[in-house]
Formats: sequence, structure tokens, C-alpha cells
Amino acid sequence: MEPFKNVFSKRLVACLADHLQRHHSGFNRLKFEKPILADLENLEFKARAQLIADQLHHALPRDHKDRVRILQAVLHPDEFDHANQPSDKDGLCGWGVQPLTMVVGQHGIEDFDGSLELLRQMTMRSSSEFGIRYFLLADQERALAIMANWADDANRHVRRLVSEGTRPRLPWAMQLPRLIDDPSPMLPILEALRDDSEEYVRRSVANHLNDIAKDHADRVARLAGDWRQGADKHREKLIRHACRTLIKQGHKPTLEAFGLQTPLLDLETLIIDTAKVNYGTALKFSALLRSTANTAQPLIIDYLVHFKKANGQLAAKVFKWTKFTLQPGERRRLVRSHRIRPITTRRYYGGRQGLSLRINGQDFGSAEFELIIDENG
Repeated sequence: MEPFKNVFSKRLVACLADHLQRHHSGFNRLKFEKPILADLENLEFKARAQLIADQLHHALPRDHKDRVRILQAVLHPDEFDHANQPSDKDGLCGWGVQPLTMVVGQHGIEDFDGSLELLRQMTMRSSSEFGIRYFLLADQERALAIMANWADDANRHVRRLVSEGTRPRLPWAMQLPRLIDDPSPMLPILEALRDDSEEYVRRSVANHLNDIAKDHADRVARLAGDWRQGADKHREKLIRHACRTLIKQGHKPTLEAFGLQTPLLDLETLIIDTAKVNYGTALKFSALLRSTANTAQPLIIDYLVHFKKANGQLAAKVFKWTKFTLQPGERRRLVRSHRIRPITTRRYYGGRQGLSLRINGQDFGSAEFELIIDENG
């Protein structure tokens, strides 16, 4: 698979240069391309974007009106369906727009309102979620006052930006310390977006709430309970996704918001069918549950794989499994297969590993397996 950093490629640089040459009479193509192409291959994702943004800033005229005119002109004309497409002869879109948003964010603060409008235009062809954070950091109240009006914009990408660009802990982006400390300004805006017609937007709202939950768990639990009142299936899905981390952690107020009580059951068996697991293959296991309750009880079942760390200690990673209602006295057998394969966020170490279950936030059972890693493979 091609490295993701290659979205910022020589081809993209040439495409951007083509459009700049068409719309900027004073554009010096060689002066723009040469320093980018000299360093591009040696840089990673964020550094590549910044390199292109820096050279674009130098290539554009200093006059703000001329700069805005050129940046608007190089955008792809399709405002709805090219946000996930590569830039082409018609204009910049997709990841190709990110360096443009960085130029606006890093050098457009003096024209606050005009620059935000330009970012609104850019997000229709990509996402301005990184560039807009400069304005939130510079003047949060002013930026949110403008962005709140975008919550009913006709373009779904703009509506998503309202939620995604303001996420306090957006991955790969600058954090927003004031919203980390106090998410209150965002809650009415998120509520305005919670029943958006596009799942693309609703999922961003869920991810925003998941960010908030990392610092304000009880507050998100209360909000989940409030939002579940009269919720349709789409909002219910949003709330459950927003609370996924809290549910995995067994956060009691969140579980109560979903009507989940301490489970009354016996874990009769937790059996690992693959006592030895070769790296790259699957851990296979099953569990048999028996209800000891007198009434039906809704259950959320997660499983924890206790991976061995470099120091020999075990550290649990929680994985979502299933949810269902268990009737009084009912027995239910569950079967699962978990592939242990290479991922960028974890290094595996051979030896004894563990397995357990988490049911409505309570931990059940314990079993072991051996992970075999061929160091020569």
C-alpha cells in the first residue's frame, strides 16, 4: 500500500502550479516548485503539507484581495461531490486543499471574517478542519459566532466543519485548550447538528462528544440521557458512538444513561480454542453466560485482550463485541475470532497474554493464550 503521505506528491505540486499559472499573472513556477521538489520525498505527511503551504504563501501576492481571488479561483468548481477526490485539471480538491487552508489559517487572521468565509468555500472541496483552528485560538467567541450560522448551511461539508473543526482534541491537529477546559460554548451548536440529515455530519458530532468525554465524562453521560429522550434510531446511533469510550471504560453514569445496570449473571465458561496463536492468525474463543436475574436485562459485551508489553507486564485493550437482552434464566453462548495482525499503533511481544470480558462495565473471567512470534518471519 502506498504511504499516506504521498497524497502530497510531485503530481499534486504540478497540478497546483498549473492552476496558479492560470490565475496568477505574476506567478514564478520554477521559484515555487524547485524548493518543494528538493525536499518533498524526505518529509512526512504534516511536514509535506507545511512545505507546500510555505511556498504557496511566498508565491501569492501580498494584497489580500488578490490573494483571496486566486485561492478561490484554483478551487474545483464542484462544491458537493469532490471533497474525497484527487485534484485535477478543473481545480484543487481533496487533500490538495489542505495546504491552501493552512495558508489562510497562518496568514489570514487580520481579515478574520473574510478568511473564515474563504475557509468555508475551501471546506466544500475538502475540509478546513485544520486551518480554522488558528481562528478559534485567536478569538474563539468571534469564530464560533460566525460558525454557528453555518449549522444550517446547504452544503454538508460546511455543516460537518462546524463540528469537526471545533473538536477540542482533533487528531493530528492543534488542541483547543479553552474548549478542553469548558465545552459549554459548543453544546448548543452540537445540539443543532445532532439530527442532521447526513450521517457524515452526525458522526462528526459523535466524535466531538467523544473528545469532550475524555475530560468531562459525567457531563457527556448527562447529555446522553437527555438526548435519548425521544431519540430516533439515527440519534440513538450517534449517542452510542459518542459514548463508546465511556462504555468501554465501564463509566457507571453513562451505562445508567443507556438503562444498563450491574449485570446479574454467571460466566459459566470462557474458553480459548487457540491456546497458541501464531502472529498474523486469529485468537478464537467462546463464552457461556447464564442470567441469574428475575427480569430481562440489556447487556453490552466487550472483550479485553491483555497484551504483553516490553517490560513483561500485561496491558488491556478493550474491543467492542455485541449487545443483546438476556431473559431471566437464559443461557447464551457467544463465539468470537480476533485477528492479531500488524498495526501501526501497537508492537506485539511473544509469550503469555490474557483475555477477559467486560459486561455492562463489570469485568468477568480470565483466560490465557500464548502468542508466538517468528522473529525471522
